[in-house]
Amino acid sequence: MKKLILSASVALFALTMNAQELKDEHAGHAHTKKPATSIVKADVAVKTEATIKTDAIVKTDASLKTVAEVLVVNKEMHDFGKIPQGKPVTYVFQVTNSGTSPLKISNVQASCGCTTPEWDKENAIPAGGMQKITVGYNAMAEGPFTKPVTITYNDGATKVINIKGEVWKTPAESAPANSGLNEIKN
Repeated sequence: MKKLILSASVALFALTMNAQELKDEHAGHAHTKKPATSIVKADVAVKTEATIKTDAIVKTDASLKTVAEVLVVNKEMHDFGKIPQGKPVTYVFQVTNSGTSPLKISNVQASCGCTTPEWDKENAIPAGGMQKITVGYNAMAEGPFTKPVTITYNDGATKVINIKGEVWKTPAESAPANSGLNEIKN
């Protein structure tokens, strides 16, 4: 900062000297003349107090994002394990407001239409309070799955929870009747 002020002072002095006429007093009388050589121009970037404050804000903006999370989830990943095809499943996540002011969940968005979240859209969670988010999965597609669900709260903050599992294909036909079983009982 001292270098900046010193450089600005030198530049201002150089510009002032360049614009003034020099007085040459000798032999009892004075002559007014322009300087024989021009003063070297100083290209100095002068920052005003406002730009210095703006720079400080930009530099510290990244550190402001390390605010403690106020939305705490009982678990961030739920594994359904193996589930039969065509049988929808649900899991209830519990979210707690660990902050000191009410927390409003504005949206809960699944990554695809096969996952359906439900939550209380009307009421905010009071400080220290808890709310439930029910996440359903329509197990129509065979194979493993992992589905993220994004919770948006307090005007843009987000938290991602996930569900996963594996859908196994149900047999096309029911199990054959075992006629030998009746003979054994008799």
